[in-house]
Amino acid sequence: MAWRGPRLCWGDRMAFRGVGSMKRWLVRAGIAAMLMLFAGLTAANADGDTIAVSVDQAKLVKLPNRVATLVVGNPLIADVTLQSGGMIVVTGKGYGATNVIAMDRAGDILVDRTILVSGPADKIVTIYRGVDRESYSCMPGCERRATLGDSEKYFKSVLDQAGTMSKEVAGGGGTTGKAN
Repeated sequence: MAWRGPRLCWGDRMAFRGVGSMKRWLVRAGIAAMLMLFAGLTAANADGDTIAVSVDQAKLVKLPNRVATLVVGNPLIADVTLQSGGMIVVTGKGYGATNVIAMDRAGDILVDRTILVSGPADKIVTIYRGVDRESYSCMPGCERRATLGDSEKYFKSVLDQAGTMSKEVAGGGGTTGKAN
């Protein structure tokens, strides 16, 4: 009898002969899983239950006018600020999912919605130097950008430069003497 390749068995239900049939099955299973996930996300977005925002971006969402209190599940993922007229500003802070609960003055829950925060929307180039990571925003030219997951030294350097620039602009450019 000739050798026909590996035979993998999981219980009595499924057996594969050869690597080719296993690969085909895994590809089909992966496609089916992606379609189910996409259908679920589309259904959730169609119902208005999910607020999707990119990290470092903001989105305006209208809620009922009676909102008095907002509770955010994980403020490291999203920041939510209440504006007049029931408008909220949702800002993506970190990757992942959290929720926001809106209550009226009596403590009754008006809205409980999921917030999904995904990666940046701009064109990012990531450079790896061993285990250290640096990110650059390339729209249209490449400039340094602090992104979650960058090496600590790079991240701090970018934020320090941005903070220094903000202080200089707020202080009139840092010039105190008279021009000749």
